[in-house]
Amino acid sequence: MTQLNIIAQGDGHFIIDGDLTFATINQKTIKSVAFLTTAKHITIDLGRVVSTDSAGLALMIEWIKYTRQHRTQITFKNIPDQLLNLAKLSGFDKTSHFVTQPVMG
Repeated sequence: MTQLNIIAQGDGHFIIDGDLTFATINQKTIKSVAFLTTAKHITIDLGRVVSTDSAGLALMIEWIKYTRQHRTQITFKNIPDQLLNLAKLSGFDKTSHFVTQPVMG
């Protein structure tokens, strides 16, 4: 298990490092959403996610709901295949929040 870290890159860009799993996502993670309002558009890079499960997708859905409530746009990029497959099962891969092609920068 690799600890979940949210790393600020500036200008609304964040990197998720570690696991997005039931074992690493806790109430503190769910409640620590202030970073989602640091800019009008938030980009979350998932390229450094080591392992994921449905809890990772659930957390992403919570972040989407939160940003909608706060009129902030959120985009996920470099989504691991396992997480993208879970998103496809639920239809979330069809939303504008998921960038399925690698984004430079």
